[in-house]
Parts: sequence; C-alpha cells; structure tokens
Amino acid sequence: MRHRQVGKSGLSVSRTGLGTLTWGRDTSYEDARRMALAFVEAGGDLIDTAAAYGGGDAERIIGKLIRTELNRESLVIATKAGFVSRDGKQAIDTSRQTLLADLRESLRRLHTDHIDLWQLHAWGDAPLEESLAAIDTAVAAGSVRYAGVSNFVGWQTAQAATWQRAFPGRAKLASAQVEYSLLARRAEFEIIPALRAFGMGLFPWSPLGRGVLTGKYSAGSVPRGSRADAEHFSWFIEPYLGQPSSAIVYAVQVAARGMEMTPAQVALLWVRDAPGVTAPLLGSRNLAQLRPLLEAEQFELPPEITQALDDVSGGPNELRLA
Repeated sequence: MRHRQVGKSGLSVSRTGLGTLTWGRDTSYEDARRMALAFVEAGGDLIDTAAAYGGGDAERIIGKLIRTELNRESLVIATKAGFVSRDGKQAIDTSRQTLLADLRESLRRLHTDHIDLWQLHAWGDAPLEESLAAIDTAVAAGSVRYAGVSNFVGWQTAQAATWQRAFPGRAKLASAQVEYSLLARRAEFEIIPALRAFGMGLFPWSPLGRGVLTGKYSAGSVPRGSRADAEHFSWFIEPYLGQPSSAIVYAVQVAARGMEMTPAQVALLWVRDAPGVTAPLLGSRNLAQLRPLLEAEQFELPPEITQALDDVSGGPNELRLA
C-alpha cells in the first residue's frame, strides 16, 4: 500500500486507514482480529480509534492484538480524547485534566508507551488554550508524537492551528479528521482550505457515506443486520436515505458497473484521491466488507468518472483546479 505524508509534518501513513468505531460493540474481537491482520498484510499501518469507542473496548482489542500478533513499531496508532460517559450519556469534556486522564487510560488499554497521533475528539466548552496545553504536555512528556483535531469546523481548525503556531515550543497540529464523502462535501468549502493553509493532513471518516454509497439501501428497504437496522445506529444513517442521496448512489452504481468494480470501491477511490486527503478511514465491520476496499488500492478513477461524480454530488470540486 502506498504511503502519504500527513500534511507538512514528518509523519507518514498508509493512504487508507482502518477505523474502529464499531469494535467491541458491533464488531467482535475475532472479526476485528481478521480485519487488522488483513489490513497490515495489505501494507496498511494507520489504525484509528478513540477512548470512547465501545467504552474503551476498541482500544483494548488493539492492545491485545499488539501483545499477541501485531508489531507495534510497524503501526501508526491514532486515538482521540474528550468524549466521556456520565450517567450513562455521552458528553464532551476537553478540560486539561480529563484529556490527560483519557490519555493515561488509552496508553494502558493499548499496551503502548506512546500514541503516534493524539486528537481532540471534538470542540468542547473548556477554553481552547487549556485543551491545547494538554497536547503540549503530552508531546513534551513523550507520550504523544503528533497531535490533531477531530470534527472541528473551518474556523475552529484555523483558530487551534494558529494558537499552536503563535509561540515556539507548542506542538503544531498535524491533521484533522472530519466526515467527507460524495454525500458530505462540506469539508471542501472551509476545512480543507484551512488545512492546506496550515500544512495539515486530512483523515476523512465515513468515506462510504455512512454505508449508503455501497448501494445496500437502494431498494428502499433496510437490510437486516445493517447499521440502519441497529437502534443505536439508525439515527446516524437516516439523513442519507432518500433524495437527493439516491441520485448520487445511482451514479456511483453506474460508474461501478462500467468499471467492473463495486460501488464501495468507487466511493472510496473518489475520496482517497480528492485534493487535500491524506487517508480515508475504513469503518468496515467485518472482513467481507473490508477486503474489496483493500483490493481497491491498485485502482484509480478516470478523470471523466471523477468529474461526473463531482457534478452529480454538488458540482465541480474547485480544489482540483487550485
């Protein structure tokens, strides 16, 4: 698998990453193990997780695999902090105390002495300078090698990056992680230009449009076992069902038939090779879903297909012309 530099930092990662949102809840240990081994065998090294995924179980699974089958030094482990569970509900807490406590627990669960990429999971109510000071502390201590942000909008990304560049000794932000796909192109208008300005990389999550771009919902029904069929995930899929998403899904299916590929492969390649993208994160729940996406590494979309998908999903991507 080819690698890309994360913005202008010294960090290099495989140009697709393995996401672990469902690990420990919808994805069993054995399924996670199969995917991790296949991903590494295909040349991938970026595994993205978070302290909040599965109540810490996603990190525990990665930690067990590091202890038993995976070579820690050949991996780029990215995790996040700032989401906490209180009274059975998820909350955002980006205070310095909570972030550093999250980091200590992540290191313990992952069975490692450092995190390659540590990210603020979301914009919180704590003063931004306090949250970023936690990053500086972690980098200075050697617990974190690179830092980034997740789910920040354009102005938030620029504000955080500017603060970190304001004085020598602060840890510059290397990356941002946001949703980006043919069904969610908002990142093109503010976030990606901000990342370019500050020399930061981009890790898109849900490059398959939360699974909708695979075409599994095209018949108007919800397949049993799909994310839309799960009570805890149905709300997440619902915004992308119906029009105008169906027209975009149909265009992806037409392109896939013409190229003898799957719709998921086409959707992934459109994101992977879009301007500013470092590595889309694959949120597959089992090896059957992941394997065709790994096989797409050898392919590229013809420019005319890319342009047609741009047109049907919102218009030309101006960043292609920059």
